[in-house]
Amino acid sequence: MITDTHTHLYSEQFDEDRGNMIKRAKEIGVSRFFIPAIDSSYTERMMDLEKNYPDDVYLMMGLHPTSVKEDFQNELAAVKEWIDTRDFVAIGEIGIDLYWDKTFLPQQQEAFRTQIQWAKEKKLPIVIHCRDAFDEIFDVLETEKGEGLFGIFHCFTGTLEQARRAISFNMKLGIGGVVTFKNGKIDQFLDQIDIKHIVVETDAPYLAPTPYRGKRNESAYISQVVAKLADIYGLSFDKISEITTQNSKEVFKK
Repeated sequence: MITDTHTHLYSEQFDEDRGNMIKRAKEIGVSRFFIPAIDSSYTERMMDLEKNYPDDVYLMMGLHPTSVKEDFQNELAAVKEWIDTRDFVAIGEIGIDLYWDKTFLPQQQEAFRTQIQWAKEKKLPIVIHCRDAFDEIFDVLETEKGEGLFGIFHCFTGTLEQARRAISFNMKLGIGGVVTFKNGKIDQFLDQIDIKHIVVETDAPYLAPTPYRGKRNESAYISQVVAKLADIYGLSFDKISEITTQNSKEVFKK
């Protein structure tokens, strides 16, 4: 059994072949798909996905940092209403992204901190999106650390030191396609991180692993990530699948 801890199966990029794409993933052993939120414009698509695949998909709720704009308080209110209405497996993906635009950094920090506090109230994990913002993310986590703070540092692409710091905040490292890239760098030190801190993900339709780099990613391609980790850790494909799925169960209680 393989767990894809982060996949946007509701993306428009899958509208033509979603059923077949999910079938391909299940055929290679993916049996649990964890679905991060972006903003309210995708909520209906997420709910439809859950309705169509009730035994396979698990929904998160949250406001993605690149969707934090002037009206972010309205978006946050929608997140709060949903998490007070029904169950989700996590608050995510949330965090800070300074790659495209630094204009809304204070708003991103506020949205991130607010959603962490909601996660703690609900005893839920958080799933962190971090792009060009390790210092800013760690600053917020430092103020919120403690027993109630736990989750996944999605799409981890930092240094060994940053990996250890993320783990110190009770975060697992979400490892995806980047680990297969020639210039991805994380493959050079991951063997110094205990496998108990690792979960696997695709972030489909983004960040396809080698040899599909540059193409649309899909959950079946997680096999490339598992194979690369098997190589790094000197363990079998099945063992990596088993351990990372068990690790995901420690985060997501379902």
